[in-house]
Amino acid sequence: MTVSLDLEGERLLEFARASVHPAGGFAWLDDDGRPELDRPVELWISCRMTHVFAVAHLMGRPWAAELVDHGVAALTGRLRDHEHGGWWAAVGPDGPVTPAKTAYGHAFVVLAASSAAAAGRPDAEALLVDALDVLDRRFWDDDAGMVVEEWDETWSRLDAYRGVNANMHAVEALLAAGDLDRAGRIVTRVVHGFARTGSWRIPEHFDATWTALPDYNRTDPAHPFRPYGATVGHWFEWSRLTLALRAALGDAAPAWMLEDAVALFDAGVREGWAVDGAEGFVYTVDWDGTPLVRQRMHWVVAEALAAAETLHRATGDPAYRICAEQWWGYADRHLVDRERGSWHHELDPANRPAAGTWVGKPDVYHAFQATLVPRLPVWPPFARAVAEGLLEPGR
Repeated sequence: MTVSLDLEGERLLEFARASVHPAGGFAWLDDDGRPELDRPVELWISCRMTHVFAVAHLMGRPWAAELVDHGVAALTGRLRDHEHGGWWAAVGPDGPVTPAKTAYGHAFVVLAASSAAAAGRPDAEALLVDALDVLDRRFWDDDAGMVVEEWDETWSRLDAYRGVNANMHAVEALLAAGDLDRAGRIVTRVVHGFARTGSWRIPEHFDATWTALPDYNRTDPAHPFRPYGATVGHWFEWSRLTLALRAALGDAAPAWMLEDAVALFDAGVREGWAVDGAEGFVYTVDWDGTPLVRQRMHWVVAEALAAAETLHRATGDPAYRICAEQWWGYADRHLVDRERGSWHHELDPANRPAAGTWVGKPDVYHAFQATLVPRLPVWPPFARAVAEGLLEPGR
């Protein structure tokens, strides 16, 4: 392997330490790792960084505890809607910049709180109880077995859009919190339903009746959260999360979980990797598998690495480790920015740094986790696994 997992993880953490926002939460970082303090503090970034720093604390980094506590304080203070409940999607100097309450952001609150609680940080357990309560009361649709997408600030108007991305991160959060039942219901519907019946090209966008909207955002195909078409990187994430749930369920896990995880991984490689003649994964494909947005996003490589390593753990098949070695080589050549820090978040189709969808280097969540997955068992989740002493020495 061309990249030392230990050293790369440390390098990413050092870059991320600058993200502390003096007003609360964690700031968006520019290409050089400078916090952009004039930008709103995003809920998803603050949660991801709280999670990352909780894992760092559990790994014995003496500086990390203060950063976890800084994140928890923002989630119990500045980012919390103390009048109506829940969390603001983004907050500026004068308060919230949008009235939206999103499932995507709230799922990351659960993840951050779960990791902070695993790290034994003050107020984290109470935050987790609060976050799970809001997720349950406001976002969980028991009839659909899925989470709804977005409310207004007073929880009086529910948007008609339904999204699979928010549900994917809800699975991640529910697994971290130990709710296997709800995580399983979402995985079953999306992976064994939408993915399997759609040639593994998971539809991302739906209406209120969970009818797919295949033309959604056709005019905005490179949207960072709701792109048109099928998002290759999510197939790898769903593969990894399905395997985590399978490991948690043990003998009770249905056979299709491994079969579907393998199929999603295979589809991601077949339709995503170097399909236009250059190294790297394309961002999206059309419904016939034709490449659409050919930008190379760093998070897609990170999730492909994580899925490959997880499948290697689950099956013992050396082919998955060979894939991971190849993709680490690609990351080392094109994504790892040794001059300015972290990873380039976006490359153009010729693998040159670009900024069409992502500007700067907002967080290290995907890349940092990619350095941990090869050293951890498939289950339990990151923070719990590190807390239990399951992190293997670096390689």
